[in-house]
Amino acid sequence: MGPENQLTRAQIKRRNRSNIYRMILDGHGVSRQDIARVLDLSLPTVQNNLTDLIQEGLVQKTGFLGDTGGRKAYTYEIVPDARTAIGFDITRHHITAVAVDLKGEIMGRIRIRHDFEMSDGYMQKLGEIARELLEESGIKEDSVLGAGIGIPGLTTEDNRQVFYGQILDFEGADCSEFSRYIPFQTALFNDAKAAAFAEFHSHPDMKSAFYIMLSNNVGGAVIIDGQIWRGGNLCAAEIGHLTLDPNGPKCYCGQRGCMDLYCAATVLDSQYEDNLESFFTHLKNKEEKAVSLWETYLDHLARAINTVRLLFDCPIILGGYVGAYMNDYIDDLRRRVAELDSFRNSPLEVRCCKYRKEAIAAGAALHFITEYIDSI
Repeated sequence: MGPENQLTRAQIKRRNRSNIYRMILDGHGVSRQDIARVLDLSLPTVQNNLTDLIQEGLVQKTGFLGDTGGRKAYTYEIVPDARTAIGFDITRHHITAVAVDLKGEIMGRIRIRHDFEMSDGYMQKLGEIARELLEESGIKEDSVLGAGIGIPGLTTEDNRQVFYGQILDFEGADCSEFSRYIPFQTALFNDAKAAAFAEFHSHPDMKSAFYIMLSNNVGGAVIIDGQIWRGGNLCAAEIGHLTLDPNGPKCYCGQRGCMDLYCAATVLDSQYEDNLESFFTHLKNKEEKAVSLWETYLDHLARAINTVRLLFDCPIILGGYVGAYMNDYIDDLRRRVAELDSFRNSPLEVRCCKYRKEAIAAGAALHFITEYIDSI
């Protein structure tokens, strides 16, 4: 038999293994018979793959179906912590780290106030946090696939270097510097793209969307056919630098009137002791200053969203610090966007993020989890 037929057989075998694992991953206790029926495979093929996956520690028996009149039909689930990953969210004043399992569930988290600096001491702190996270979460070091690092900057296509880093003034920083004390494979990810990846992971049926991150800076990501599209120059969806007012104040990027100046979370919390929760408490109590600030904020956000809908015509997801509070105000925002609609009859889907906490860190970790699952 020629090598072409052998390769085809190997590909079929790998596809069957992958499909079986994914069905178990997505299910809540499935039987061998369920797998055979849904995937149109023979029972021996299913059993052989299950045996291999169990021996590798990736799948486990979790119970059995009710009385079937014959031999008991066992049910199977994945072993969620058979592989894990770490994710960091690096900001100007804080470090957040999470550990996630194969289901994308957060197993542990650490958040500390620590000012950013490109120093050996700072990188040593990242290593300390990684070790502390594993200890507190009871995670075995040999289960860790890697550590993703979410940063407020743009990275090269291989996720190894920062080519735009004005916010933290670390342009040219290399991943090897961040991983100096982290004993795992590492990669750098733009914060908004990482958050969008986490959001996409929590919406398995979502094919295309535009994610707007409303945190201390405004970022964005566009998902097309299930993939984050970074653009020819890796700058796609950087909505924070959409011009809302060409005569507005100067942005850190050098231009004037960028969305970042009008829709970052700091626009709201800067007048409330840098406490966003305090702002929304005052808004809920209808304090005049908070209401006025919010009205202006929503007008600017609606204008930006209208531009996105004209360009992409896809669902828009609001995330970040402000996005986590948007549920109570989403109808008002939708109304404002509808009033700007040039066509007046096109339905608009603007939704709040599902991942409201640690989205950046989780998304950075989930890249390693997704890569691993794709390789099974």
